[in-house]
Amino acid sequence: MIPNKKEFKFMLSMIAVGMLMIVLLAPTTAFAAAVTFTSSQSFPIDLVVFVPCAAGGAGEVVELTGNLHDLFSVTFDSRGGVHVTTLDNPQGVTGYGMTTGAKYQATGETRDGFNSVVGYEETYVNNFKIIGQGLGNNFLVHDNFHITVNADGTVTAFHDNFSVVCK
Repeated sequence: MIPNKKEFKFMLSMIAVGMLMIVLLAPTTAFAAAVTFTSSQSFPIDLVVFVPCAAGGAGEVVELTGNLHDLFSVTFDSRGGVHVTTLDNPQGVTGYGMTTGAKYQATGETRDGFNSVVGYEETYVNNFKIIGQGLGNNFLVHDNFHITVNADGTVTAFHDNFSVVCK
């Protein structure tokens, strides 16, 4: 069974957390040079999205199919830190409106990265775009999030910016 995007991201996050725990619990006297693991793969997706601005403002349901490319990288540095980055982007993801039959394409990218030695820093950016034919049929979702937690647990930076726009 092929995991869906959410399950896949959860699995990768659990792997990263497990590796982080190994690094944090390992003796810190002799860290070697940086070690990096990278995985690049594509897997099929099939998702249903409601585009509220389509069909003259009445909205319509769009089923999208194609591939999602996922690039995942973990680096353990010589100081005992761990750095994780992910990048997801749709490839050839298209669909048709179930009301109008209009063609739609999914574009954009989702990036996430975190760094940790003692403390934690993460930045997440999501640009999800469903581009339809004609005027007013584009559904744009943007989200960027950042958090920094110091070694003592104090949150020193927190930012979340979310928008959904029909154009």
